[in-house]
Amino acid sequence: MAQLLSIVFHPLLVPTYLVLLLCYGWPSRLPVPGVAPVPATLLLQAWALSFWLPSLLIGLMARFGLISSVELPDRRQRTAPLLLAAGGFAAAAVLLASYAPQAELLSRLFAGITVSVLLTTLITLWWKISAHGVGMGGAVGLGLWLLTAPGRGSAAPLTLLAVLLLAAAVGWARLQLRAHTRAQVLAGLMLGTVIWLAFSAF
Repeated sequence: MAQLLSIVFHPLLVPTYLVLLLCYGWPSRLPVPGVAPVPATLLLQAWALSFWLPSLLIGLMARFGLISSVELPDRRQRTAPLLLAAGGFAAAAVLLASYAPQAELLSRLFAGITVSVLLTTLITLWWKISAHGVGMGGAVGLGLWLLTAPGRGSAAPLTLLAVLLLAAAVGWARLQLRAHTRAQVLAGLMLGTVIWLAFSAF
């Protein structure tokens, strides 16, 4: 179960879930400015840049022995893969920004993720902060933001509760796998939450 949670809520996948939540889970119940209508082709391009491109490059790094595993258990091997991920997220942010104002919030989402990954990279030079925690922290930040979004309905508190439970489950999984300490998981959650709230405020 811990391994499954770690795979399903991999840091490269969590942004995809957040985009789907904003574009398809909420517009029918909550008029969130800056997210609709966004062409599906644009979302697919952003998905390719933010998930498939870094995943492919990191997989090639593992294939050619540049890193020991795609799971990156060694903190010292995380710098290049994290920078690749940051580049993919930044490219997605620029792409979505070109479709303003419909994709403004999505562009800010990816910009915030880019900053989160860059800060994670910097911290990882000295300390193995949890990237899974950072990803789920961003989801928590989005859940908190939805509570104050214009026209919020009864689904907002339920969404936040679901996100908090998932974040706790992923944190438990990382501890069970002994991939991180409790402090590393909590620090990741805090970093992701704060960055998203900061970017959603503008």
